[in-house]
Amino acid sequence: MPGIDLHTHSTASDGTLNPSELLQAAKDAGLEAIALTDHDTTGGLAEAMSKANDLGVEFIPGCELSVVSPFGNMHILGYWIPAQVSKLSRTLETLRFRRHERNHLIMAKLNALGMEMSYEDVLAVAGGDAVGRPHIARVMHEHGYVDSVNEAFRIYLGSDGKAYVPKEKLGPRQAIELLKSVNATVVLAHPFLLGLQGPDLRGVVRQLREYGLDGLEAYYTMHRRDQTETYLRIARDLGLLVAGGSDFHGSVKPDVRLGVGFGDLFVPFELLTVMKEHRCRHNLSC
Repeated sequence: MPGIDLHTHSTASDGTLNPSELLQAAKDAGLEAIALTDHDTTGGLAEAMSKANDLGVEFIPGCELSVVSPFGNMHILGYWIPAQVSKLSRTLETLRFRRHERNHLIMAKLNALGMEMSYEDVLAVAGGDAVGRPHIARVMHEHGYVDSVNEAFRIYLGSDGKAYVPKEKLGPRQAIELLKSVNATVVLAHPFLLGLQGPDLRGVVRQLREYGLDGLEAYYTMHRRDQTETYLRIARDLGLLVAGGSDFHGSVKPDVRLGVGFGDLFVPFELLTVMKEHRCRHNLSC
């Protein structure tokens, strides 16, 4: 039975399929709708939208913002992102410039550790606007300095790694307000990554709702059934929308398949219908 996938990535950030290939894959998989939510960039949306029109696939333009919070890394999804220049696109451009500066510092540390790689190698692997540590890790692996991308992060690029450099990120309120400035529908991605349970999790979600959060990504590749049920209950109790997706990246996450994650994920089309009805009630494009 076909479903939808509202959390995917392309070569515009750290995926391995370009936007057109991703939309073709969605068509081939029989998905009823797909959102492109690249990390901290809207660079692939125009191509994806054009291909979706050609294929007759329902497409939701989105992005995924990296957020720093007291609980560690937090990701915020935005849906129905405009393709034209906006406060969001300008802010993301500034963050990408600063990310390039950070990447150069990381590369300098790796070079000092005896790894002969250039930033041009990283740009060639990335192929898109959002260049980051996953691309550096892939170059390290290709050059034989590590046995895997995971090893690259564990020893060198992770927060305790030998070549780690902190990244400038938005705060939760900044990210939500930025997405709201372009009339996006705002969803907390994969809440299990916060590592919170019970009242602590509810408290954080309630605070995010006060900032303008619209929904929770309850259906997700890494969520256990009991976690999904918990997030659905929180969404219902707090009057939030429900979203879901695979977090598909292509060959860098070979076990995660488009639309079905590890194989048993199903995101019903009705969730998208409710999201669109919510937008219509608030006089937003739907």
